[in-house]
Amino acid sequence: MSKTSRIPGFYKHSVQRRLRLLFEQGSLSREDYDALRKSRNVIDADEADALIENVIGVHGIPLGVGLNFLVNGKEYTVPMAVEEPSIVAAVSSAAKTMRAGGGIVCRSMDPMLIGQIQVVDVADTAAAREAVLESRDEILDLANSLHPNMVVRGGGARDIEINVHPATSTSPEMFIVHLIVDTRDAMGANLVNSMCEEAAGLIEDLTGGQVFLRILSNLADRAMVTAQTIIPVELLASDAYDGEEVRDGIILANQFAEVDAYRATTHNKGIMNGIDAVALATGNDWRAIEAGAHAYASLNGGYSSLTRWWRTDEGHLAGALELPLKVGTVGGQVQSNPSVGLAQRLLGAGTARELAEVMAAVGLAQNFSALRALSTDGIQRGHMSLHARSVAVAAGTPRAYFDRVVDRLITEGDVKVWRAREILEEVRAEGPEPEVPAGGGRGAGYGKIILLGEHAVLYGRHALAAPVDLAMRAVVAEGKKDIEILIPQWNVSERMVRGAPPRNSLEESLQLIVRELGLEEKALRIHLRSGVPRAMGLGGSAALAVSVIRALDDRFGLDLDDEVVNALAYRSEQHAHGRASGIDNSVATYGRPILFRRRDGETPEIRDVRVGRPTPVVVGLSRHEGLTAAMVARVARGREKTPKAYDRLFDEMDVLTLQGVEELESGDLEDLGRCMNVCHGLLNALQVSTHELEELIEIARHHGALGAKLTGAGGGGAVIALAPEDPERIVQAMRAARYRAFITHLGETPAGTQTEGGA
Repeated sequence: MSKTSRIPGFYKHSVQRRLRLLFEQGSLSREDYDALRKSRNVIDADEADALIENVIGVHGIPLGVGLNFLVNGKEYTVPMAVEEPSIVAAVSSAAKTMRAGGGIVCRSMDPMLIGQIQVVDVADTAAAREAVLESRDEILDLANSLHPNMVVRGGGARDIEINVHPATSTSPEMFIVHLIVDTRDAMGANLVNSMCEEAAGLIEDLTGGQVFLRILSNLADRAMVTAQTIIPVELLASDAYDGEEVRDGIILANQFAEVDAYRATTHNKGIMNGIDAVALATGNDWRAIEAGAHAYASLNGGYSSLTRWWRTDEGHLAGALELPLKVGTVGGQVQSNPSVGLAQRLLGAGTARELAEVMAAVGLAQNFSALRALSTDGIQRGHMSLHARSVAVAAGTPRAYFDRVVDRLITEGDVKVWRAREILEEVRAEGPEPEVPAGGGRGAGYGKIILLGEHAVLYGRHALAAPVDLAMRAVVAEGKKDIEILIPQWNVSERMVRGAPPRNSLEESLQLIVRELGLEEKALRIHLRSGVPRAMGLGGSAALAVSVIRALDDRFGLDLDDEVVNALAYRSEQHAHGRASGIDNSVATYGRPILFRRRDGETPEIRDVRVGRPTPVVVGLSRHEGLTAAMVARVARGREKTPKAYDRLFDEMDVLTLQGVEELESGDLEDLGRCMNVCHGLLNALQVSTHELEELIEIARHHGALGAKLTGAGGGGAVIALAPEDPERIVQAMRAARYRAFITHLGETPAGTQTEGGA
């Protein structure tokens, strides 16, 4: 059997059979196989007593293997020491998916550590800096004199840097010398500390100050590692979700971690679940690795995600992880702990750089697994399911009723033994489970941007709108009771009780839809997958209505045409916003650029708009939701007070919109951009912009946008920027300012996906 990390059905075997499989295919030597089989790899209490203080025993942690890893074209069976369930299985599953797409590509820097020498009471900082830099070679030679063998191996002190921290009200000025040391395959902490000690006296003489601390830094940003993968979209599909849904869900979930420190903390903890497990197995300082990774995530002034996920031009999912990883493959831990040496041999990473690259690959795979779970069935739903099953067992539930009891426990969220017993009695009284027809209904509705004419369109003027590469997709199946609604991306999980008054605008809209379609007596499960952010001015409520209507049409064979779908979605929009023009639902239904106008009491005028040349548009999202109903009401109050002034603004928007249509169709993007800029000025006059929207618009214009404006009702939400030349530059600038941003394209048929603007 040739050596491979792909061992199908590995988890199904006994521990002894797993060891035999690893031995037979060459991952374990005969000695290591025997040591594991007879548990001779574990240190005893006497051996542990030589490692730490006050030893009273040895604490065991399970040792597993991550399978399926293909990193830089090489097979790896990855040792992982971890006590938390599901980590090893999740990372192996993720690696299998990545492997099918070509594996993971990793790159790393030379393994440098920074030693810090703190100097205080420096009288002349400029002179001290010059003196230290002029004596650079002397300082390096002195530091390297302690470790000549390291220099022979190609390592040693390589450079010095100087940082000066000005005095504050609570601390003196500090003159910090960084000693940059290549530690090769050693972790290097003691080596760097001793070099700092040796150089301290010379530094003190050169600066005229007093040296205080001499110690390494665990922020190893001179030992950076990157891991990247591209996963074909078809590999992401499952029975419940198509590949595009999973891809877009992963991208959106990662974007949450990019902008929100609370989410990023748990997001990055998941990455470290995998990396720490490999570090512990291979005898590396997982605490130092953790500290460095989290510090790196905070370098830009706010804590953010260590990973990025985006859509490639071909529509596939791409991901990257970058973090500092200073690890070692030689040293005391390898020699003193037989489990560490065995794990390192099992992995087969010959150098510290290779080990760091494999660890980064594990971190990326762990992150992919977590985001895939979150954006599909959800991690908590998986944990809840396991908990509910154990509770149902504890309640003495017979096999015939087991699934029904578990399902109701999960739906209610009250997973208690006493409640499981009550549910068991209820389902026994209901009798046998009714048969549920196979299959379900599916439907989609598109998100939108308004290029010109928002608010004015509510007063009989024209507006120009286009779909974006975002969609809401609904799946409808027969339920057990009432109507269950699940929208994971919007954090919505509700049960609409038949006959009860609606609790919010979402329930009000859905009640209208099922009533108008004659389905109000049906028990339904409506599962929505949303690429459209909630309350961001991108037509989320309209996309929801259209997708649900189409899914119900598909499920029950209602044979609805687009006009009927659009008309019902419009009525749903009126319930959601109090007043609606009909433009959002029209774009959500037809999925193409339109010029729209609705006069009071008249059928809307909808004309298709031909885009002269496909053009990228950047969509930037503010940090606050825009509430359409509130902004519409604000403008209405203003018009009541000064109708002539407001109508003049609306008339000017109408002229801009009609001119913009001509420019879009002719491909004159510079003039279209000017129309957008002027239109935003008019919207600002209506007082529907915000500080964040203005900041996003300024960023877009400063980085090359021909035109930029808010889109939708305002009060938060989103901006759009016309960017035919370099949309990626604008996206990166917005993200650097801690906003979310993505690229869509005018003139291309949306596929219900989101185009992520770069890594």
